[in-house]
Amino acid sequence: MTLMQRFELSQLIDLSIDVAVAFVLATLIGAERQYRQRSAGLRTNVLVAVGAATFVSIGSRLNANAGAAQLAAYIVSGIGFLGAGVIMKDGSKVWGLNTAATLWCSAAVGTLAGIGLLPEAVVVTMAVLAGNTLLRPLVDAINRAPVNERTSEATYEVHVLTEAAHVGEVRDQLITALENASYPIREVEVSERSDDVTELAATLVSTSIEPDELDAVATALKASPLVSHASWSSTTDD
Repeated sequence: MTLMQRFELSQLIDLSIDVAVAFVLATLIGAERQYRQRSAGLRTNVLVAVGAATFVSIGSRLNANAGAAQLAAYIVSGIGFLGAGVIMKDGSKVWGLNTAATLWCSAAVGTLAGIGLLPEAVVVTMAVLAGNTLLRPLVDAINRAPVNERTSEATYEVHVLTEAAHVGEVRDQLITALENASYPIREVEVSERSDDVTELAATLVSTSIEPDELDAVATALKASPLVSHASWSSTTDD
């Protein structure tokens, strides 16, 4: 009897519409992710949106706008844990950030649908799809553009090979050469490449450099009889 008293057809219809809209819109987002073989594809995005819509609908029913706001806040923080599960890091390379951000936006779509802001949910869905599709050619064009060391921010290292017996002397030469070129050093790592060869890698504090200046440093280090090889490299910070 209590169950029948709590049942209201109008509320059921409202919830059904909200969940259906969240389902359809998240299907559009998830289909694009599935097509690109991302770790969080069609079903994941749909479930995130439907769950978000359901939770805020429950909160709204229990405590009106205040309840919906409370549940929405929990969704924003809770979806972060789900997003963290699709982010992978290997050294300086990171994968899954875009997928995690898409899940976050799917939760936003579901939240909007759950509180009845259906036109707003459609707008956000279109924005997410545009970000994942229309911006892709621009991203590819930027990635294909030649890297300008003078303006790009990256981590720069100067590498020197020497014999183990001369590590101390070569380390001093490396530090002196970079200081003379006005490139302060963050750290110098020493690693054995083989029984006879040791590598010194000096990481620079600077995030942008003049290529000709580091080329000159490498050339000067190569001139030392204690150095068998000298070069520099860069990796992007992202």
